[in-house]
Amino acid sequence: MVRKIISIDAETCNGCGLCAEACHEGAIGMVNGKATLLRDDYCDGLGDCLPVCPTNAISFVEREAAEYDEAAVKANMKKAGKTPPVGGCPGSNAHAINREADTLACGCPGSQSREIQRKEKDSAVAPSTSHDALSQLSQWPVQIKLVPINAPYFKDARLLIAADCTAYAYGNFHEQFIKNHITLIGCPKLDEGDYTEKLTAILQQNDIKSVTVVRMEVPCCGGLSNAAMNAIQGCGKMIPWQIVTISTDGKIIDE
Repeated sequence: MVRKIISIDAETCNGCGLCAEACHEGAIGMVNGKATLLRDDYCDGLGDCLPVCPTNAISFVEREAAEYDEAAVKANMKKAGKTPPVGGCPGSNAHAINREADTLACGCPGSQSREIQRKEKDSAVAPSTSHDALSQLSQWPVQIKLVPINAPYFKDARLLIAADCTAYAYGNFHEQFIKNHITLIGCPKLDEGDYTEKLTAILQQNDIKSVTVVRMEVPCCGGLSNAAMNAIQGCGKMIPWQIVTISTDGKIIDE
C-alpha cells in the first residue's frame, strides 16, 4: 500500500539517537552510528520523531510501505521488556505539576509535558496590578507535532486548536480562548505534513468534550481548519465544534 511514512537522510543525520528514543514503536534504530528505519510496519506515520531531530534529517514521504502493524509493535515491545511511553518526544512525558510548588521535580522546565494547576485566587488578579499578564495555559507542550497523543489532561478536555498567529493578532486570546481549554497550536504553511492523522488519533483515544478551532483570515490557515474538520469527521464520535476566524487587524470576523 502507498502511505505516509518517515524518511531519514543518512548524510544529514548526526547520530544523536534522539529520534530512536522518541519512536515509541521501536521503528527507528541506530545502525553504524546513523538513525535507520528498521521496519516499515512499525512506523505509524504520526511523526513523533520529527521535532526532536536537531538536523532536520527526518521528513515524511509517500511511498509503497507495509501497513502499520500495532499488534506486531506491541509484541516486539513486550519481547524486549519495554512498555511504549505515552508520547514519543522525550519532552512529552505527561505528568501533573502543582503550580504552588517552588520548583519542578526534575529536568528542564521547558521540556516536559505537564498539566498546570492554578490557584483560584489567581484568576481574580487584574493584569493592571502586575507587570505580568496572567497566563491561562494549562498544559505543556502546545505544538501539535510535540504534544503526546495520550495525556491525562485530555480527559474531558475542551480542546483548542489554534493557528500560531492568532495569539499575536487577538489581544485577549488567553482569557477568551486558552482559559479552561487544552491548547494545540500549529501552522500548516510552515510545518511539514498534515495534522489530520494526529488530531484524529487524539480525538479517538481521548474523551474530548468539544473542539474550538481558531484560525486567521489568511487562506493558508484553511489547512488547519480542514485538518480539524477531517479529524472530527473521521474519529467516529459526535463532538461539538466551532471555528472562529481572526482578522489580521485583531478582530473576530466569523464565529
